[in-house]
Amino acid sequence: MQKYILALDQGTTSSRAILFDHNGEAVASDQREFEQILPHSGHVEHKVEDLWESQIGTARGAIEKGGIQPEQIAAVGITNQRETTIVWDKQTGKPIHNAIVWQSRISSPICDRLKSEGHEQWIREKTGLVIDAYFSATKLKYLLDNVEGARAKAERGELLFGTVDSYLIWRLTEGKCHVTDVSNASRTMMMDLHSRQWDDELLELLGIPRVMLPEIVPSSGVVGETAASIFGKPIPIAGIAGDQQAATFGQTCFDIGSAKNTYGTGAFALMNIGGTPVLSENNLLTTVAWQVGDEVTYCLEGSVFIAGAVVQWLRDGLGIIGTSSEIEELAMTVPDNGGVYFVPALVGLGAPYWDSNARGTILGISRGTNRGHIARAAVESMAFQTCDLVDAMQRDSGVGLTALQVDGGASINDSLMQFQADLLNVTVRRPKILETTALGAAYLAGLAVGYWESQEALRANWNLDREFTPSASTDTMTAMYDRWQKAVERSRDWLESEDSETEN
Repeated sequence: MQKYILALDQGTTSSRAILFDHNGEAVASDQREFEQILPHSGHVEHKVEDLWESQIGTARGAIEKGGIQPEQIAAVGITNQRETTIVWDKQTGKPIHNAIVWQSRISSPICDRLKSEGHEQWIREKTGLVIDAYFSATKLKYLLDNVEGARAKAERGELLFGTVDSYLIWRLTEGKCHVTDVSNASRTMMMDLHSRQWDDELLELLGIPRVMLPEIVPSSGVVGETAASIFGKPIPIAGIAGDQQAATFGQTCFDIGSAKNTYGTGAFALMNIGGTPVLSENNLLTTVAWQVGDEVTYCLEGSVFIAGAVVQWLRDGLGIIGTSSEIEELAMTVPDNGGVYFVPALVGLGAPYWDSNARGTILGISRGTNRGHIARAAVESMAFQTCDLVDAMQRDSGVGLTALQVDGGASINDSLMQFQADLLNVTVRRPKILETTALGAAYLAGLAVGYWESQEALRANWNLDREFTPSASTDTMTAMYDRWQKAVERSRDWLESEDSETEN
């Protein structure tokens, strides 16, 4: 009987489920978008039930489209939008609030207070992270401080916290498993990067009861089974990883110095730095990439908050395109950006700036500017922001990149990938299978149940779709990047502290 791995990919704007075969090829998939809730400027939320219903719906949809039986699924792997924070009642399963999304700046005032109290350096040394509203810890503190009765219930052990992976597993197992893997835990700002356990000093500082936190487990390993009522038969849940770590695993970046960039809602560049964590000196994050058995791999990461989401904003906010797929055609209606630069700091700037008071800026507009120029500037912003990350990464690691592996929705844009190669002056390599996030979750699950024998076996599945080599003038690219950096400076510190407090 042919067996498959079912990967559940719960993302920021949609949920996907993909069935993979032994060659790492998708044989069936399903995808559903869900509502983005924007209560105030800089705040982003999701209805928790939307996450569950869309994910379980796509899982059942993929199984139906594949025409397979539950007993043909060897294991389930889960990957998820990271840092997004959910708190729910242990008995009823009902959330106490909408999910606070990773993009949300709602806890910026808490972060400002932590910085002013002098906690930044020791938190960075413990966690590998900067103090920022991006991470789960301050979102959780916000919920405990602002939802009536939440703190008392949490202290009595009546509430559970989890990132999206934890919540999905809790629902899939009908409350039997409350776990998270090391890659997701490393993004909460509550885990010690070296011991890979929840840190009591951090929990005390933030006022977070340890009893509400999930157990931290390896990324590859059976943690439980889906309840029989979910798919008609219990299936092992054997792989868990945050989306960017999963994509890095799916790209088979198993060697020290290998790197990938994902062009999704945000953009995320990760470089494998091996089994020892090294703190960045250039405002990158040090994070757990994955744990397979007892072997732990760490990465340097640069996180951009708004990449592909800028296209969604052009579609839904400005209405200059009808569908996201129109962006490349519109951008190519002009020969260049016409001097227009778009810094998409719609929810602040991530790495390497970490400026929560930055806001979106379009500069260089003249009477000759049209929709095409704005579209092109928006597309180019993804490449410019990636260049910011790679530059910092190379300085931290001392390793000059010779190639960058790419994936994510926007990587299908050939003109963007060529511009990226020109800007970085390195080869950009796009695999045939772009769903590397889901593939990474499948690989982690499959390794745990013996579906694949080893990581070396996974390398054989990686196949090149297209390679983009630098072809533009280095001087031209340098001048454009200099102008980009000038534009970034214009966007920074836009909000005064009182404005930030008002937004939150």
